[in-house]
Amino acid sequence: MGATRREFLIAGAVAALAASAAACAPTPTGPGTGNVCLPPLGGTRTPLPAPGTAGLVDESWFQTRSAEYLALSTASLDGGNINSVTAHLLRARQDPTFTWDPSQIPSTVVGGDPFRDTDDFELMHCQWALYLGRGILPAEIITTIENKIAGARYRYDDPIPAGDIDNKWFWSENHRGMFACDEYLGGLAIPDRVFAFTGLTGAQHAARTRQVVIDWLQERSKFGFFEWHSNTYLKYTYAPVFTLLEFAQDEEILALAAGVADTAMLDLATNTFKGVFGASHGRGYKGGKLSYRGESSFNTCKFLFDSTDRDYLYTNDIGPLYIIGQSTYRVPEAIRRAGASQETAVVRERHGLQLDPHENFSLNPQAAFGYDYNDVKNLPFWWSTGALTAWQMLPQLLTAAKKWKLFDTELFQQLAVLKDFLDISPGLAQITVRELAGFAAAGCLGEAHTYSWRSSEAMLASVIDHRFGDAGDQVHAWQATLGPETTVFTIHPNKEAPSDSYWVGTASMPKTAQKERAAIHIYSPSYASPSDPILGPAFSYLQFTRAWFPQDRFDEVRQANGWTLGRKGDGYVALWSERPTEWRAINTADSASQGMTQPYDLVALGSPSNVWICEVGGASDHGDFDSFVAAITAATVEVTRVKGINVHYISPIEGDLRLGTRTGFQVNDVATPMRNHPRHSSPWGESCEFSSAYDIQAGDARVQINSLTGARSVS
Repeated sequence: MGATRREFLIAGAVAALAASAAACAPTPTGPGTGNVCLPPLGGTRTPLPAPGTAGLVDESWFQTRSAEYLALSTASLDGGNINSVTAHLLRARQDPTFTWDPSQIPSTVVGGDPFRDTDDFELMHCQWALYLGRGILPAEIITTIENKIAGARYRYDDPIPAGDIDNKWFWSENHRGMFACDEYLGGLAIPDRVFAFTGLTGAQHAARTRQVVIDWLQERSKFGFFEWHSNTYLKYTYAPVFTLLEFAQDEEILALAAGVADTAMLDLATNTFKGVFGASHGRGYKGGKLSYRGESSFNTCKFLFDSTDRDYLYTNDIGPLYIIGQSTYRVPEAIRRAGASQETAVVRERHGLQLDPHENFSLNPQAAFGYDYNDVKNLPFWWSTGALTAWQMLPQLLTAAKKWKLFDTELFQQLAVLKDFLDISPGLAQITVRELAGFAAAGCLGEAHTYSWRSSEAMLASVIDHRFGDAGDQVHAWQATLGPETTVFTIHPNKEAPSDSYWVGTASMPKTAQKERAAIHIYSPSYASPSDPILGPAFSYLQFTRAWFPQDRFDEVRQANGWTLGRKGDGYVALWSERPTEWRAINTADSASQGMTQPYDLVALGSPSNVWICEVGGASDHGDFDSFVAAITAATVEVTRVKGINVHYISPIEGDLRLGTRTGFQVNDVATPMRNHPRHSSPWGESCEFSSAYDIQAGDARVQINSLTGARSVS
């Protein structure tokens, strides 16, 4: 088993304090690169337009899609699955002729351990069952749910009895939103109950959390999603938003939540190909990389965009269920059309905000947008950007961990060694962590600029020049997609298979530039692979890069002139490696093998310093596959290693492309900025950098949003 994100972050801090090593990386761009955008929608917040309003998805279409999914979800009742209970409650609300037997639900439908990690997920599910189920579910089930809500601990700094240890993870982007949603709605649901850990009433919990909810929604409005395009966690970020939309009954929260819901659905719509969320990912796991079957948002995309002929993966998915459960919110038709569209499109986006774990040490580092590193109230905010092991946050981490017994939790036990630095010199610890940032800060997500190109035949997507040379925990740097299970990507692995570290994240991020169908990826680690007994086990890496190229899932695969080329239907992909490649024999101990008969693991041995080039296309670009193969394999490719690594590739369609480790990106001899993306730019509209305003149009459908003010207009 590979290390989880949390284990990796914790190991990063421990190892960073164990030794010193030099590391360097380019400074990420920040605000002020000067995109020109349309003026934002004016006015103050507006009520949500009623379902059926022109500019929202067609209501008869929505009801038909909902009925189809609910019929699948309610084919049988899984009494031990609270989402199955919600599906039955939703169908009964929408279909008066539907009958079911709630008495089959056992009292164990919700767990009782308030300290279990992901308990916030279950608490969110409880909101739906409680709000929809009063007067329908047996009284003992309602009592069980209410007791769980009142018995939950919602914040890491809430009181905790001596001897108790809370193993929940409070800080990632999705967990922060979910805990705020749970506490706020839970408090409203049982306003007179006294909550166990704080002694506050439900009403007091709701009151203290209302601004937390608003702040979290406004962060998403301004910065997008820190865990950009995560095909694991985006669903768990928009799920609490949909939960608030259905139950909050607060005009400001509803207006903000509607804008964030629109933003999340737009991210899905414009970065999905044949049902696959084929973008680069700030956080992604092995299953989601290898097949649509491992993606958490596949069912949501199928429900809304219907751009795949594959069946729903499972039928109690909160993605479509929480959309179906909306009484007043509907997805704008312009966003649905963007997701269903097969027109050729370039989508450029900016996510997150600047945090550079390599920046020069200072006793008073300046944080972006006023989120002072030294203010304890900002600790959850920065941790939600993955900055657990960034040197800027270390004093607050040490203080909070010691004060709130975090060192005793399952997820922080390895950090107990850091306690001593509180009494010695937190500044020394910061300097040490900064020196090891190339791998110790692998979880820092920072500011990401993403680029996606898609047609009716293929998709190519990358995160552009992101933390070049540094380790990226769970980051998926780029992907070519030809179908639901036909994808190609490269990685610099940490550990050998069958460890998940062979697939998840990367020991070093490539320097990447993309021009529509073609992308160049230069791998060159910014740090040497540690070999000592302290750092080596956690941070050593393999001396090669590799590609996932599942031959069984292509209709044709050929190799010539350093290129590996594949066809799936009318879609084509070509992959070139500077270093010679070879197919590894199938490792049946690795779950990636999935019954394949042909090798899927293309390895470039000798060094992790390597160049990969990928180009996609299709019959509409090149005609038949033979023509594509002939054009690509005859193309000029040159790599020189004097004063850095310099790549020159003349794409048959995209032209003369040049990228170097010490130089920028040139297209046909014209310097092309790499990291100056707006928040969103696509054929359907644009949102300026750090703007909460969108104007999205598809045909005669339009939605204008200012998610910070709550103004929203559909037509």
